[in-house]
This record gives sequence, structure tokens and C-alpha cells, in this order.
Amino acid sequence: MSQQHSAAPAPTSAVATVAGRPDWWRDAVIYQVYPRSFADSNGDGMGDLEGVRTRLPYLRDLGVDAVWLSPFYASPQADAGYDVADYRAVDPMFGTLLNADALIRDAHALGLRIIVDLVPNHSSDQYDWFKRALAEGPGSPLRDRYHFRPGKGKNGELPPNDWESIFGGPAWTRVTEPDGTPGEWYLHLFAPEQPDFNWEHPAVGDEFRSILRFWLDMGVDGFRIDVAHGMVKAEGLPDLGSHEQLKLLGNDVMPFFDQDGVHEIYRQWRRILDEYSGERIFVAEAWTPTVERTANYVRPDELHQAFNFQYLGTHWDAEELRTVIDRTLDAMRPVGAPATWVLSNHDVTRHATRFANPAGLGTQIRLAGDRALGLRRARAATLLMLALPGSAYVYQGEELGLPDVVDLPDEVRQDPAYFRGAGQDGFRDGCRVPIPWTREGSSYGFGDGGSWLPQPAGWGELSVEAQTGTPGSTLELYRAALAVRRSTADLGAGDAVEWLRAPEGVVAFRRGDFVCVANTTGESVATPAYGRVLLASGEITEAAGEAKVPADTTVWWTRA
Repeated sequence: MSQQHSAAPAPTSAVATVAGRPDWWRDAVIYQVYPRSFADSNGDGMGDLEGVRTRLPYLRDLGVDAVWLSPFYASPQADAGYDVADYRAVDPMFGTLLNADALIRDAHALGLRIIVDLVPNHSSDQYDWFKRALAEGPGSPLRDRYHFRPGKGKNGELPPNDWESIFGGPAWTRVTEPDGTPGEWYLHLFAPEQPDFNWEHPAVGDEFRSILRFWLDMGVDGFRIDVAHGMVKAEGLPDLGSHEQLKLLGNDVMPFFDQDGVHEIYRQWRRILDEYSGERIFVAEAWTPTVERTANYVRPDELHQAFNFQYLGTHWDAEELRTVIDRTLDAMRPVGAPATWVLSNHDVTRHATRFANPAGLGTQIRLAGDRALGLRRARAATLLMLALPGSAYVYQGEELGLPDVVDLPDEVRQDPAYFRGAGQDGFRDGCRVPIPWTREGSSYGFGDGGSWLPQPAGWGELSVEAQTGTPGSTLELYRAALAVRRSTADLGAGDAVEWLRAPEGVVAFRRGDFVCVANTTGESVATPAYGRVLLASGEITEAAGEAKVPADTTVWWTRA
């Protein structure tokens, strides 16, 4: 085990509370930090926890409520840290437990909460349990903590079932036994370096309850649960009976995803979380066929929030947006959970690039599209998202209007899906390029030693430095929007909108004295002037009680 374990966590009372409102999570704006691409403190080209800590004042001033950190645990980095070798240690590339402790303390002092990633579906193949399971051979009790199975065929040469990896190819890898012979197979729904835990084994649950307490005692304010829908597999691991299974995801309940057994795990976890003060929370990454099934994860005795992937995948289209907004609010209302809204994250093409392309290309796109159109729509989509009832997520750099980097050379790519055959498109690196802080420098202020993925020429003009104080910049739009959201009583938490009559292609709704109008068309439209303009993503004109809203523009009004 890592020597970092010798660092004793600070007492809970010292770090577990931050100034805030009751039920803060119901309307929180949560900022996702991808640590390797946020800020590099030591000039090695890789972002780290100390880099994040030094930039916390920027996030406070941006106006977010909490920071979600993607994995920084000890890991061989086969999948950018989502292959965890030690859940109680910080990978040396990111720092130490002392750095994590300092980051949590500083965040709390600034009024920010810290949410960390938890990866319970699978471990690294370098996790102690798995290494011992291989070394001890068939019959090892540790193999029962994973899904080891004999193969099919005359000599066991075929996988145990027909499941396919999300990253492409079979979801099974055959091991070479200690005596050198081909042996059993193990299940990995992602990369071969990420063997799936067997959550039917009590030791797995015991381990993760201990891991939860370790980080809660360190003072974290919650957990984002990776592949929250994946831990429980259908009994007997039945064949799916089809190929190209990735295309079926999100359309049906799969034997390896969204099984009902996951909910008992979360009820146990919720009881642990509720023992701690400070309103700690769980957030589920749950890819389900419908938002109604997503609601199962946020029943009162389970998790607090679940990502709304149906909304993320919605096109910039008024009718589609109204439909997914209604379905989301209708699904969350019976379980008393807040809706969540998100446009980008570390796994999908940034929405400034998705919206720059024609609809229907999916969430991983390798085309730059019309940059000006994409940015205009992205700004409008942000104001629409931030006006909706519930909680919103912002991915680092979207407040700068960053596009995806779609022309990375093949030789620099690191997404494991890129190196496997028929899985995901494998172009997630484009949204993970380190963000720019300054106009100039070897990595535009990211650090003194370049960046682990190359940044485009001209990145400096999109930097924090270039946009700060610049009227009309995307950064200043986000700062203004978050300030208005926080100071406007009718924004934030809630479970309903009042739809207003509007021209075709326009989304319009009221929340108390607040009105939001989003023109998703390519032409200007005329709407009533609903009061005093609070904010707009583009230039609007008003005359005689009427407003002219340009193409791809969102406007906030108040009657107060």
C-alpha cells in the first residue's frame, strides 16, 4: 500500500463545514475540474492538486458553489485515472494527501465545497486484490471479488459470454495462469486494465464503505459516482444476443447496466453519508434508457442528484428542449429530487463545437464546424440551462467558450478508446486539452513546462486573462449569469416552469417574476418585452413593448 496512507486525515470538525445555505445542492452550480488539464504547479506539463488550489479564488469569483474533481487517485493512468490502484492515496503526478487536505481546507475557507470522483464499478489491474488473484491462480478466494469465469469452447478459448467492452472489442480478457497455461477470463466493461468488481461479494461493499469514510473524514462534501449504473450484473451473466452493443446503450436496460440491485448499495451508502454533518451529497453518473429510470437513483433514501444525460444529448431545437425539460421535471418531482442540467464534460465533445455542427452527429464529433455559430449557440444554451429549476454543472473551460480541439495529431492521443477497434469514437482528448489562463507563455499560463496535450495556436485569445473585464466576453457572461442567478429569488431551486406562448423555434417560460426566452432559430424573432432585461447572450433591441431577439440568443427579463 502507498506510504501516503501514513498521513492522518484532519479531524472532521476542522474541515467538514463551509458557509452555505440549507439544501445547498438543490440549486448548486458545480464546476468540474479535470485535474491534469486545469493548472500545473510544478512545470511538468501535467496539472495537479496544488495547481487547482492556487486557482480556487478564480472559481470563487466565477460564482460557483462547488468543485467536482475528476480522479486524482494513485493509478497507472490506463484510463486517465479511472483505473484506480489505491483509493486512499493521491497519485504522485497530482501530489500527496497533504495537498488534497490543503485544497479541501482552502476551498472551504473560500465558501466552496469539494466533490470527489468515486470509481466503484472497477479497479485497476494493479489493485492489490487483482494482482493477488492472478498470482494465486484458479480457486483463489480473491478471484471471487471480480468476475472470473472459465471460457467456452473445447479448450476454454472463447469468452464466457457475448458482452462487448464500451471501449471496443470483447468485455473479457483471458489470463495466463501462474504455470504459464491459458486460463480463466475476467470481465472488464471498459479497458482490460479495468477489471469489474463483483458486488455480490461482501468484501467489496465493506471496502467501499471504508473508502467513503476515509474521504468523508478528510472533509470532502460529496462524491460523484462513476458508472453508478454498472456495479450489479444480471444473475448468471446472460448473453445479450447482439453485436454493436454500444449502439444499444441508453435505449434499453442491459444485463450489465441499470440493474435494480444497485439501489440497495446506495441505500447503505446514504446511511453512512447522513451520519456526517454539513449536507454531504452523492451525484450519480447513471446512463439509463429514460429520465424516469434515472429518477430511481435519487429517491429520498438513495442519492441526491443524477446527471441528466438526456438533456446533454438534446439538439439546439426548441421543441426537443421543451420535451426533455418537461420529462425531466415530471420524473424528478415524485421523488423530490432536483433536476440537473449539463452541456459538457470530460467524455463528450464540448458543446461550443457540437452546436457548430449539424444535428444528429452525436456527442463525440471530429468536425470543427462553424465556430461563430457554435459559440453563439453555446452562450445561449448556457443562459437557458442556468435559468432552469435545479442544479447545473459547468465543465472547465466552457466559461471561456473553448471549442473542442478536433485536429490533435494521432501520435499525441491518449484516450484508450482510440486504440481499440469498434468502441467509442476515441476522441475524448479534444475536450481535455489544458485550458488557457494567459495570452502568452509556453502553455498559456497552464504551467511553465508545456502541456501534456498540445494547445492550439490562438488559445491565448480565449484565455482568462484575455476575457477578464472584456465586455461581451463569454467569461464575463458566465460571471454575470451566475451572479444574477444567485441574487434572483425566482432562479435556482424549484420543480416547475410556466411555459409562455412563443413563436415557432422559441423557448419561453416564466418563473415568478423572471422570464427566459431562447431563440433557437437562425433568424431574429419578435417577442414581448417582459420587463427589465437582466442579461442576454447577444445584442437585443426593444421598442414599443416589443423585443427583437437575434438568432441563437437567450434573454433574461424580470418584472420585479
